[in-house]
Amino acid sequence: MKKIGLLSDTHNHWDERFAKYFAECDEIWHAGDFGDIRVADRLKEVAFLRGVSGNIDGSFVRMEFPEVLSFRCEDVNVVMKHIGGYPGRYDAKAYRILCHDRPQLFISGHSHILKVMYDKHLGLLHINPGAAGLSGQQAVRTLVRFVIDGSNIRDLEVIELG
Repeated sequence: MKKIGLLSDTHNHWDERFAKYFAECDEIWHAGDFGDIRVADRLKEVAFLRGVSGNIDGSFVRMEFPEVLSFRCEDVNVVMKHIGGYPGRYDAKAYRILCHDRPQLFISGHSHILKVMYDKHLGLLHINPGAAGLSGQQAVRTLVRFVIDGSNIRDLEVIELG
């Protein structure tokens, strides 16, 4: 069983509540637009970090974090890509990856809009955690926590930062 903390679009903003809300997580996943490698470094002090680079990320972030990350967590195949779209409106590159890799979980960011949707066509859960940073049009900054237990994705929580 793994407890996951998920965030995206920090845009160079560190909030001490990231550490507070992710303190009991086994892993933190960042879906891109760190803004600065120092955000990643701070997250690594809290828990094991996986992430992807986003469209605003510079060379230091891109050297450490790929554009697309495919991995297995417990018994769940995961694909993470910053610009991914969502069920019915996927980015073309993301859609090709999803059709090829056939994950059970697809994580994206970029839109700054929190979405949790099941895609019946591809048989996967899509999560976009919204935006955790200050830049953008989002009314509320959000984080997500959930548990992966074997092949089950459960106990999903949305945390509003205001």
